[in-house]
Amino acid sequence: MPTALHPESRTIRAAHESDLERILALQKDAYRSEAEIYGDWNLPPLRQTLEDLRDEYKRMLFLVIESKGALIGSIRAFAQGGICLVGKLIVSPRHQNRGLGTALLREVESRFPDAKAYELFTGARSAKNLHLYRKLGYSVVRRQDVSPSLTLVFLRKPNRPGPGVHTG
Repeated sequence: MPTALHPESRTIRAAHESDLERILALQKDAYRSEAEIYGDWNLPPLRQTLEDLRDEYKRMLFLVIESKGALIGSIRAFAQGGICLVGKLIVSPRHQNRGLGTALLREVESRFPDAKAYELFTGARSAKNLHLYRKLGYSVVRRQDVSPSLTLVFLRKPNRPGPGVHTG
């Protein structure tokens, strides 16, 4: 069983434009397992180009997690209508199951403290993803059939302000 990376041996930070090539390479590596689950090597994250990623970078917050100088995970998010929309939580296959996805998702949530809720989606057959999101307080709000082999599951987590925080 993989061991957790000690929090002091990892760093989460806002991505720089110079990180985008490494993020894209990591994304393609991480999404191979999804392609295998669905038998579909044409998934949008596998087809995304560096140009597409640069466009997203202009509109979204990108975070990366590094360990010993190596980029081992990433996540992106943006706010729309008071909701924080989270996308492409990726962790290097060699570093999964060590709490890195949890750390990235919690960091995104902390960067959008005024969001009414956080939303994300994954494939219905992506059991590990669904387990993680449910463990972190996300609940299924709807499903969408994309193709005969792919159903997306949309999950939401309400933002619960901490003690002493007044919401109006």
